[in-house]
Amino acid sequence: MMYHLIDQLFNTQYLCKKDIVSLISGRNPEISNYLFEKARILREKYYGKDIYIRGLVEVSNFCKNDCLYCGIRKSNLNASRYRLNKEQILECCRRGYDVGFRTFVIQGGEDICFNDELLVDMIRSIKKDYPDCAITLSLGERSYESYLALFQAGADRYLLRHETADKAHYQLLHPQLMSHENRIQCLRNLKEIGFQTGSGFMVGSPFQTIENLADDLIFLSEFKPEMVGIGPFIPHHETPFADQAAGTVELTLFMLALTRLFLPSALLPTTTALGTVESSGRVRGILAGANVIMPNLSPIDVREKYMIYDNKVISRIETVEYLDSLRAEMKQIGYNIVVARGDYKKL
Repeated sequence: MMYHLIDQLFNTQYLCKKDIVSLISGRNPEISNYLFEKARILREKYYGKDIYIRGLVEVSNFCKNDCLYCGIRKSNLNASRYRLNKEQILECCRRGYDVGFRTFVIQGGEDICFNDELLVDMIRSIKKDYPDCAITLSLGERSYESYLALFQAGADRYLLRHETADKAHYQLLHPQLMSHENRIQCLRNLKEIGFQTGSGFMVGSPFQTIENLADDLIFLSEFKPEMVGIGPFIPHHETPFADQAAGTVELTLFMLALTRLFLPSALLPTTTALGTVESSGRVRGILAGANVIMPNLSPIDVREKYMIYDNKVISRIETVEYLDSLRAEMKQIGYNIVVARGDYKKL
């Protein structure tokens, strides 16, 4: 029965909620391996053996929000706050470009100091210096007008995880001032404006059910984002969820592979969180259908400060050494790190 459901999804990109729940509930190592094989077939149909790298620049760990799961929430008074200036960000891009990065991911908390004027100037400067590169932003919820200004300045992509498709579950993870409706509207605005849009969710977050996970897949299949970020929930000791259990690599990989079957040409990163929970998590993510890795280009002295969850993997070696290691790691499993923007390929 489970193999039949996987085949059906592979061929049609559709399963009803009941069948999704059955598939997740009934998984075992043999079922998972069969699913991963199907996910690799689809990933290679559109992207071959290429793995895209994105240079991640974590520009600020200030955040106006108080999400219950996040280590940089505003209520964490023990967080060591920082904010990169334009020159520091451009230097990160310069170092990344020199070793082969052609996409820069500008990520941060919802820092009110990163206003439209500052961001527009920064985006234009990056595009001027590196016109062959893509700029991805991951800076949270903003107004339609703000998103439009950033797009018109030259930003290409925007990442905003929906976190969970269930409104009641969303409110259990966020303060009352944040709304599920606004989160979804932001995603719709990004699509309408023309961004390559990324969404995604945590696996194993507090109060999450298998039905919630099924709803996440249904939302993604209907919204059709160009990128999907999926990682395990990992608790942070300075949050209300400090004592909650982390999500498992096993279930995260299963959800990653299911997402590949629902969205065959999506750009799917194997996340830092996967590598944090298990040292082989990044490689296993590629073998489950992922095709993007996002090494950190942030200055080494701030990497430990962008601690959204405990025990986050921090690379202390220089980028060129890290990329050499990454290339060797991918080559061992038959994949190639490529120098390219790595844009979404339409079906």
